[in-house]
Amino acid sequence: MNSSPDFSAFDPSCRLCHRRRFLWQAMAGSAAFFTTKGAFAEALTLTPRQTEGPFYPDHLPLDTDNDLILINDAITPATGEITHLHGIVRDVKGNPVPNAVVEIWQVDSHAKYIHSRDGGLDGPERDTNFQGFGRFMTNRKGEYYFRTIKPIAYPGRTPHIHMAVYHGTGRVLTTQCYVKGEAQNERDGVLKRSIGNSPEALALLVADFKPLPNSTTGELVAQHDLVVGLTPEDPEERRPGPPPGGGGGSGGGEGRRPGGPPPRPSN
Repeated sequence: MNSSPDFSAFDPSCRLCHRRRFLWQAMAGSAAFFTTKGAFAEALTLTPRQTEGPFYPDHLPLDTDNDLILINDAITPATGEITHLHGIVRDVKGNPVPNAVVEIWQVDSHAKYIHSRDGGLDGPERDTNFQGFGRFMTNRKGEYYFRTIKPIAYPGRTPHIHMAVYHGTGRVLTTQCYVKGEAQNERDGVLKRSIGNSPEALALLVADFKPLPNSTTGELVAQHDLVVGLTPEDPEERRPGPPPGGGGGSGGGEGRRPGGPPPRPSN
């Protein structure tokens, strides 16, 4: 089994430790940050695809790095339960997928996306200290890392983080990450429609948001590994439906990006 990453050497009060030096050096230089599994005897199951939803950002923030808690050189962090989300991107043979771009986007602590038909980039109801969207390019071991907040529910949806993976010439996976053990998962229409009553499929979409060892500020850590095919997916397969329950925003703009890969992230 994979062990949790060791963040104990970092001072949560040190602002510089939370920016790119912390985010990259912890990722690239610490053998304890991830435990990479060995060879797989059997083919892995692809991570189930999920709808992109209607609120992929239609205008990206100026800062799109993998720290969603602090924007650029700001000193005021976003509100919410700080979470260190990490994992490994593999193919069905168990091989790590390096140089894949992983994107995440989610609501802030006020349940607002950065889409213009919801919270926007700087709407009055948004936590403007929360980046809302981030990118990270996997290293040679297929590892990715984000510092974000634990997702929260909003009317019509259980807590979730949207995720997309790009490799080669296009997007190879669109999915969502859910909170393991969350009671609302049982009633979430998007989740139930995509996996039915399959506990095996559910296990591939949930992450255990656990207390970060030695954290004095209540931070969490969650590991969510992804298994992808290497053929670009059909954009129609990720076409979103209307916003659920009227709680995610006032409209149904799709906000989908073209099928090609995003710009190379500068983490």
